[in-house]
Amino acid sequence: MLYRDSPTIEVTLTVPATPHDVWSLVTDIGFPVRHSTELQAVQWLGDSDGVRVGARFRGTSSHPATGEWSTECLVTEVDPPRRWVWQVCGSDDDPVATWAFEVEPARDGVLVRQWARMGPGPSGLTPAIRASPEKEARIVARRLEQWRTSMTANLEGLRQDLQRS
Repeated sequence: MLYRDSPTIEVTLTVPATPHDVWSLVTDIGFPVRHSTELQAVQWLGDSDGVRVGARFRGTSSHPATGEWSTECLVTEVDPPRRWVWQVCGSDDDPVATWAFEVEPARDGVLVRQWARMGPGPSGLTPAIRASPEKEARIVARRLEQWRTSMTANLEGLRQDLQRS
């Protein structure tokens, strides 16, 4: 698995809730902060104050291997109450990553999915890949597994938040 192939990972969970209740949580950009070990803070930028195409927000993250960093994100697609997509902006026109939440009615409640795709623009993995190109597949796989762990925590947190409300 190579970075240039824009690998994607997704986590799906069915929760006993309404699409409206799930949508209100997954469109709260602060929601993942409550459940992530990496994402530390988020804030809307400019006059943005909610999920809509063109809205921008900043995320601040921390990882033991790379320290703390901030990225600017751009909401690129919104289909209420089903799906919203944002790109992590890179130093050029290509996004560093694309992330999304999807909400789908299901027989037992609501199917909620979080997915993310690497690239195509250079990211924090790029220096490690350039330094050890023979380890690229392992570097990418390790990062995807970290994303999976974080997404799983988000969706389990969503389930818990819904149970409390």
